[in-house]
Amino acid sequence: MLKKITLLVLVFILTISCSKDDKITLVRSTGRINHVLIVIKNSDWQGEVGDALREIIAQPVAGLPQEETQFSITQVPPNTFNNLFKRTRNIMFVGYDKKENFYTNTNIYANPQITLSILSENKEALIENINTHKKEILSTFKKNDLNLYQKRITKDSHDTKTLKTFDNLNFYLKIPSSYKQVEDDGDFLWFRNTFTKGLLNIIAYEIPKPLDNPFDLDYILKYRDSIGKKYIPGQFENTYMKTEPQYTPTTKEVKLVGKNALESRGLWFVEGDYMGGPFISYAIDDDENNRLIIIEGFSYSPSSKKRDIVFEMEAILKTVKIN
Repeated sequence: MLKKITLLVLVFILTISCSKDDKITLVRSTGRINHVLIVIKNSDWQGEVGDALREIIAQPVAGLPQEETQFSITQVPPNTFNNLFKRTRNIMFVGYDKKENFYTNTNIYANPQITLSILSENKEALIENINTHKKEILSTFKKNDLNLYQKRITKDSHDTKTLKTFDNLNFYLKIPSSYKQVEDDGDFLWFRNTFTKGLLNIIAYEIPKPLDNPFDLDYILKYRDSIGKKYIPGQFENTYMKTEPQYTPTTKEVKLVGKNALESRGLWFVEGDYMGGPFISYAIDDDENNRLIIIEGFSYSPSSKKRDIVFEMEAILKTVKIN
C-alpha cells in the first residue's frame, strides 16, 4: 500500500515538473514590430475576404510624410503553417466554422505571442465579422507590440529622480538609456537618440490649461512653436523647429494615466532650413493642477521609413506617470 502511495506521489510530482518545464521551454517568439502573419486560404486572401482585411490592416498611418501601412503582412495558407511560422509573435487565423467567433489567445506556440481568430459560417458572414471588429483587429496587435517594447525599454532607463524637470513638474517618463540628455532646466526636458539613419527626440514640458477648450489645437500648436523657438535650434543661426503649416496634424482624444489627453500626429520643419520629419504629441489634461502636460517625440531620418520610428517614440511616451 505504501509503495502504491509513493508511486502515485512520484507520478504527480513528475507531471507537475513536466508542466512547469513546458512553460519554461516555450520557444521565444519572432517577428518585427508592426508585423502580422495571416493564416488564411489563398483563394480567400486573393478575393473579397482578403480585400476586407487589407482595408483595415494596410490603411496608412496618420502623420507621416510618406504613406506607410499600419502593419506589414505575411500571408500563408493553413496547410503551410509549420513550426517556423508558429514562432511569429502576432498571428491572425481567418477561416470558416459553423459557429461565428472572434477571440484572442496568448502564448500558444511561443512567448510572447498573441493570436487572433476570426471565424464565420460563409464568406459573406466572414466579411461582416471582420468589418464589425475593425478597431479590435488593429488594437489587439498594436497593444501587444507596445507592451513588448515598453518591457524592453524599462530594463535599462534613466533614473528620473536625477532630472530637474520631472522633479519640478511632478511627472515622468521611462526614457531608455540609449537616449542622451540635451536639456533639463527644470521647465523643459529634451533627450535624443542618435542612430545610424538619424535622430529620435523626446521632449516634455507643461503649459497653462486654456479656459474654454483644453484641447484647442491652435492653442497647443502656438505653445509648441514657442517652445521650438526657445529650446530647439536648427543647425544654422536663427533657425528653429516649427510645426509644418501646410499639414494640419491629425488628432484624437485618448486616455493616458487615467486622464483625458489629445494625441496629435503631424510634421515639423526647421524655420530657415530644409530639415523636417514626423512628430507624435500628447497633451494631458491635468485638471487638478490647471495645466496641460505636453510629452512629444519627433524624429529626423530622411533616408528611412518612419512608421516604426514613431511607434518607438509612442511606446516611450505612453510610459508617462504623474507623481
